[in-house]
Amino acid sequence: MTGFDCHRVALQVLGVPLEIAAIHRLGAGAPLVFLHGFGSTKEDYADIVLHPPLDGRAFLAFDAPGCGESRCDDLAQVSIPFLVATAQAILAHFGIDRFHLVGHSMGGLTALLLAHAEPGRVLSFIDIEGNVAPEDCFLSRQIVEHPSDDAERFFDDFIARTRQAPAYASALYAGSLKHKVRAGAVAGIFRSMVQWSDHGALMDKFLGLPMPRMFMHGQQNASLSYLPRLRAHGIRVEEVPGCGHFPMYSNPVHMWRAIAEFHADNGKAR
Repeated sequence: MTGFDCHRVALQVLGVPLEIAAIHRLGAGAPLVFLHGFGSTKEDYADIVLHPPLDGRAFLAFDAPGCGESRCDDLAQVSIPFLVATAQAILAHFGIDRFHLVGHSMGGLTALLLAHAEPGRVLSFIDIEGNVAPEDCFLSRQIVEHPSDDAERFFDDFIARTRQAPAYASALYAGSLKHKVRAGAVAGIFRSMVQWSDHGALMDKFLGLPMPRMFMHGQQNASLSYLPRLRAHGIRVEEVPGCGHFPMYSNPVHMWRAIAEFHADNGKAR
């Protein structure tokens, strides 16, 4: 097994100076590119180096602007399209042409729009509870349901509500939000997620993608209304036991096993 390298990458995306913190490993096959969710970081995926079925596999993960160790000079510009443009820029920096996508939540929505824009580059796509329908905005829609002109106050209240949510890993997730997200980026991200989920025809985009796809969801979210439709279209649906929205926190062993099995079936030698 091998570790990974840490990078700081200076970029300009849509005129905004960024410094993106990334972890990266060269290796066999086209790389797995991981896009984290809101309130998470690249470290959600660092354990790839500890799973023998993925031993030696090339990968890239990075902190989105306004998140983790990345720096953004204008947090008000952060939105889902901005995150897509950032992903395209970081892929260009590392010289990655074709790749396998894995995206969680906000990162799943970002990955979906990236795959829709450049389907020829994406060899496979694992969507871990990424937004594909309006019902997926159970976190981001709070920007509408609990409006505030004070970014810090909204974020504090959001964290307090999340800490008490009756779902696996909610308190664990809430406990680190202040350290992982800048409050000034929250409103733009959430409004953009709601806009795309309500009006972006995301399900049509997801069903229309040409590459192998898997949709992963927690056992607590088995009631998502669109899961039968995904199965009917031949998309692999993976339920993670003992889990809500965060398989990387509640059941990472199952998450990594499912990722490895999917790539054994669809990603080998590519």
